[in-house]
Amino acid sequence: MPHPMKYAVVESERRFLVRSLPGPVERTSEIVDRYLEGTRLRLREATEPDGSVVRKLGHKVRLTDGPQRVACTSVYLDDAEWALLSTLPARVLRKRRHHVRLDGVHVAVDELPDGTLLAEVDGGDEPVVAVPAGLDVVREVTLDEEWTGAALAGH
Repeated sequence: MPHPMKYAVVESERRFLVRSLPGPVERTSEIVDRYLEGTRLRLREATEPDGSVVRKLGHKVRLTDGPQRVACTSVYLDDAEWALLSTLPARVLRKRRHHVRLDGVHVAVDELPDGTLLAEVDGGDEPVVAVPAGLDVVREVTLDEEWTGAALAGH
């Protein structure tokens, strides 16, 4: 039997609550995440500044070999697939994602509806060691389940 993570991409990420949006912002996306009830699946609709829309079904699993490592699998959806799957019961999280570059590192800063700013630094397959200068960190929330997208969608 093939390994269950055969098609997953492993990412090493850290998340931080931040006081302010670092700049300059390269681009901003509008994101609607639908966390499907009773599953670890997420439907994401991302609208880019040029009006293009990307829709995908995602699955994220924390790995046991390191608390910051996550296996991510995505399937891109056409309009018919999206229309069908988006009828499933889900908890919804809307956010604005600002993309910035600090110290040569890409940082995604999610602005939640209440104004809270949640920054994510993704090191790809390498651990994220340093916090980029210019990121005004309140505290790290990488291991705090209350700050996962699924938990935020439940609020």
